[in-house]
Amino acid sequence: MTALASAPVQKPGTVTANAAGRPLRAGAHLATAGRLIGHTVIVFATVFLFATFITFALQGLSGLSPAHLQLSESATPEQIAALEHEWGLDRPFIVQYLDWFGGILQGDLGNSWFNGAPVGDLLVSRAAISLSVAGLALVIGIVFGFGLGVLAAAYPTSILDRSITGFTTVISVMPSFVVGIALVAIFAVTLGWFPSAGYIPLEQGGVGLWLWHLWLPAIALSFDTIADLARQMRVGLIQSYRENYVTGAQMRGLSARRIFFVHALRNGIGPALTVLGMKFPALLGGAVVTEAIFGLAGFGKFAADSANRGDVPAVQGVLVIAIVLVVVFNLIVNLVLVRLNPASARGV
Repeated sequence: MTALASAPVQKPGTVTANAAGRPLRAGAHLATAGRLIGHTVIVFATVFLFATFITFALQGLSGLSPAHLQLSESATPEQIAALEHEWGLDRPFIVQYLDWFGGILQGDLGNSWFNGAPVGDLLVSRAAISLSVAGLALVIGIVFGFGLGVLAAAYPTSILDRSITGFTTVISVMPSFVVGIALVAIFAVTLGWFPSAGYIPLEQGGVGLWLWHLWLPAIALSFDTIADLARQMRVGLIQSYRENYVTGAQMRGLSARRIFFVHALRNGIGPALTVLGMKFPALLGGAVVTEAIFGLAGFGKFAADSANRGDVPAVQGVLVIAIVLVVVFNLIVNLVLVRLNPASARGV
């Protein structure tokens, strides 16, 4: 019984309580976090180099140039060559890539072929819209996904558990654009509770108007996140409660609250956090269709419009920002996971 009860404190990153316990535990957490950050930086650098190279290579494979946007169909070959020389497109591919990549490292995403404006400036306001929608959708997904998962795990095989499982299964197969259209038809057109389109910046309308315009698109995006987090949370908690360290804690007479937060949740939340790390890219990708339904001039709509126009630097800028956001978000999720369960970083 004693061995079972002490199992949780023998995990990597923790020590038994003694005079030197606090410094050692803090040092272990710092060392684990440092290894994780170093590992993530290496992965980020590798992925970033590969992704940016492929992204830039698409420019040459597309056969597009500024002449498609800035010159008429009657343009002469000399005019096209002069314009491409002005943009530096007549240089060797590797030289163009290194120049573009060096600009990215300095925060310069290049200029748009469509209007000559800096891509970074064009993306600032649009990224704020998309991050607002995706961020609120993520919060909704976390609150309801984790809540439903905990409820289902608390009463396994019960009617409540089966109802939650059925509900999450249904919403997981509903495309965000279908949900968005239904939400507009019901809550905007029929009931008039929310606006059907548009966006009010936080600094102009305050928190109230800002949220009022975000609720419907955020809810439409959140369904898949809710479903996956609830399922993974349920599975993780049920499995955690079957482990010996929880049995030992129960036999020691620890309160149900302490067992849940200190033992079951910290060890059972891993699958849900792993899924959460993969949801942010999905939310950014789903914003393309959702923004079109709700009339939001955000990140996704800008990318789609730029691709339709053949504005290659603008599309490249969108992809670079998306790569950075996804990697940073996954780093945050991994740090939270290691903080809750140091054993998850054992192989780092």
